Amino acid sequence: MITVERKDSFHLKVSRVLQEETSHRLDLFLFVPGELGLNEHVISEDAFYYSAIHVKRTYYSDKHHLPLVLSRLASRGRLSSEQYRLSLSLYAYQYVVALERATQSLLDTARRVQQAERHAETAERGEAPGGETNGAGGGETQERIVAAGLQERLEELCELAQGILRRLRRNQPSEESLHKYYANIDNYLSWFTEQRLLALVAHLPRGRDYRTIRERLLEIGQAEAAHRELAEYNASRVVRDPTRMSNKMRLLRRLIEYPVTLKQQSQELGGAEQKAVKGLATGVVMIFVSLGLLQARDTVGNVTALFVLAMAVLYAMREVFKDDLRNTLWRWLRKGRPKWRRQYFDATSNELVGRQLEWFDYKRFGKLDEQIQRVRMRNVAQREEVVLHYRSSSRMSPTRFLSGYEKTRETVSLDLSQLTRLMDKGSHRVYRLKDGQVTRESVEKRHLLNLVIREEGANAEPLLQRWKIVMSRSRVVDVVKVHQEGGKPGEQDDAQVEPHVV
Repeated sequence: MITVERKDSFHLKVSRVLQEETSHRLDLFLFVPGELGLNEHVISEDAFYYSAIHVKRTYYSDKHHLPLVLSRLASRGRLSSEQYRLSLSLYAYQYVVALERATQSLLDTARRVQQAERHAETAERGEAPGGETNGAGGGETQERIVAAGLQERLEELCELAQGILRRLRRNQPSEESLHKYYANIDNYLSWFTEQRLLALVAHLPRGRDYRTIRERLLEIGQAEAAHRELAEYNASRVVRDPTRMSNKMRLLRRLIEYPVTLKQQSQELGGAEQKAVKGLATGVVMIFVSLGLLQARDTVGNVTALFVLAMAVLYAMREVFKDDLRNTLWRWLRKGRPKWRRQYFDATSNELVGRQLEWFDYKRFGKLDEQIQRVRMRNVAQREEVVLHYRSSSRMSPTRFLSGYEKTRETVSLDLSQLTRLMDKGSHRVYRLKDGQVTRESVEKRHLLNLVIREEGANAEPLLQRWKIVMSRSRVVDVVKVHQEGGKPGEQDDAQVEPHVV
C-alpha cells in the first residue's frame, strides 16, 4: 500500500513498504496546471531531479515485537552490542513513524471538527423565522458522531503509546556500552511523544466534550517530562532553552535512523557515452568541413580573399551543425534509458544490498500510456497540463539484509517549493452578504495538482492511485486520495495506516 502525506509546508512524502519480491517498479506522474507556465526551459529535468526528489530506504519489520526481542537477547549477551543498537533503533524508528502518521491524521480530524463547530454556530445565528434553524439539528448530530470518533481514536492512541514505552523500559541494560544507546532512544521517544500529544491538545476543539481526553493527554505529557528529569537525560540549561533542546533531539533522531537507513551512492549514467557522442559529432562534421575546404581550394586555386571567406563560412557552419548533431544523437541514444543509478549498502557491514535505476523527464499527455490517461481522465481531462514523470526500478537482495528483516520501507520526498515561484503572489477579495451586511474577505489563489502513482511488483497486478494536491503559494493545503485500483487482493481503497503497535 502506498500513502502520500504532507511532510511540511511544501514537501510531500510518498511511502511504501517493499515486500519480499526482489524487483519493484514505481512510476510517479505529477500533473501541473498549464497556467503556471512550467516547462523544461524554466526548470530543467536535472535541476528538478536533484533539488526536488529525495529517496530514503530503511529496514522494516511487520513482526512488530521482533526488534525488541532481539534487543533483549543482545542485552543478555546472546547477541552483539551492534545487534542491540540496530534492533532497538528499528523498534524506536517504527514507533516514531507510526506516531507521526497517527497524530497527523488526528490533527486533520480535529481541524474538521472545529470547522463543523464554526458552521453550526453560523447556522444558529442565522435562524429562520418561526425558530427553525435550516437543518442545523442534523449537522449537530453529525458533529457529535465525528467528535465521539475523535475521542475514541485519541483514547486508543494514548493506550498504544503508553504500552509501547512501557515495553521499551521494561528491560534496561546494565552494561554501560549498551545503556548509552538505550538512554538516547528512551530520551528521544519520551520527548517526541510529549511533543506530539501536546500538539494534539493545542489543536483540539474547545469544549466540555474534550475535557477528559485533554486532561489525559496533558497527564501523559507531564509524566514523560518527569521521567526524563528523573533519569537525568538532559542538563537543566538544555531543558530551559527550547532551541538547544530541539537541536539535541534532532541529533538523537539522526542517531536512531542511522543504523536502520541504507547508505546510498548515486551515479549519473551516460558519461562515457556523452564523450563518445561528442567526439563522433565533431569527427563527422570535420569530415564535411575538410571535403569542403579541398573543394574550395580546387575551385579557387591559390590562397586568396575568396578562399579565406570560404573557409570562414565552412567553419561557421561547423560550429552550428556540430552542436545540433551532437544534441540529436544524444537524445536518440538516451531515449527511454535510465539517467541515474542508485546503489544501497547496509549501514553496518557496507555490503551491497540493492540497486535502483531512475528516470525523470517531461511528458506530453498524449504520450502517456492508456492506464495513466484513464486514471487521470476519470473526472475532467486537463490536456494543457504539464506532466512530470519519475520512474524507479529496483532490485534488492533480501538475503543480504540484516538478520530477521526481509522488507524495506521506501520514502520518496517531493519538494514542490520550486513550483511556488511560478504562482501569483497576490490574493483576491470575495464579497458575502451576512445578516444584511456586505462583508469582504481576502482569499488566496489555490492550484490543483494531480499525482498518479503506479506500482508494479512481481506477483500482483499494478496498483494505481490518484491523489489530489491543493496548493497555494504559501503551502500545500490538502492531500486527498480520490481513486485506487489494482494491487494485491485484500487491499482496500481507503488509505491504510501502518500498525501503531510495535
